[in-house]
Formats: sequence, C-alpha cells, structure tokens
Amino acid sequence: MTRSRLDERGQATVELALLLPLVAVLLVGIVQLAMVARDHTLVTHAAREAVRAAAVSDDPAAPQRAAEAAGPLAPERVRVQVTERGPVGSAITAVVRYASPVGIPVVGALVHDVRLEARATMRVER
Repeated sequence: MTRSRLDERGQATVELALLLPLVAVLLVGIVQLAMVARDHTLVTHAAREAVRAAAVSDDPAAPQRAAEAAGPLAPERVRVQVTERGPVGSAITAVVRYASPVGIPVVGALVHDVRLEARATMRVER
C-alpha cells in the first residue's frame, strides 16, 4: 500500500460517526412531524363529527362525545366549543382544540405539545 492510502484508512468510519447523530435527529423530527400531521387530520374529522352532532341533536354534550369518538385522539386532550344553537336552517359552528403530544423523547425535550385547532360549520337540521 502506498503511504496516502494508509493515512485515509479510517476516514469513512469517522465521517459516518460524525454524521450519524445528525441523520438520526433529522429522521426522528420527520417522524414527529408525520404524527402531528396525522393528528391534524383527525382533529379536522373530529370537528366535522362534532358539528354534525350539534346540528341534529339538542343534547349539549353530544358534540363533545362525537368528537371524542371520531378517532384515536386522547379524549382528555379534546376540547369542543359550539356556537349557540339557533332555529332550523341557521348555521352552527364547532371548534375542536387538541394538544398533540410529542411522543418521541428526544424531540419532546425540545418541543412541547403542539396545539391543533379545526373549525366546521353546518346548518341546523332539527
């Protein structure tokens, strides 16, 4: 072997050791971002379910129950606010707020729960 080849023998290993933590943190961040995006979709669905329940039912607890049953969101983190119910044909709006937990330990130390909100409006049917 030539002298220059002997000097470069561990270079790839050292480069990998230096870059691997950065790549791992980047991948973990992407996974957490995907989890928040999933929760945002679920919150939007929960808002639609809540406003539907409010539009067809006089029960004031129906929108909260509908939002909690809409998907795999943690029920204790779901908050539903509904505008006052008017006569048949008027609009009613439901706002669903959810604190999306940061489930990955490394990212959780840097970022707290992500607050998500979705709003849906529908006509009162009954």
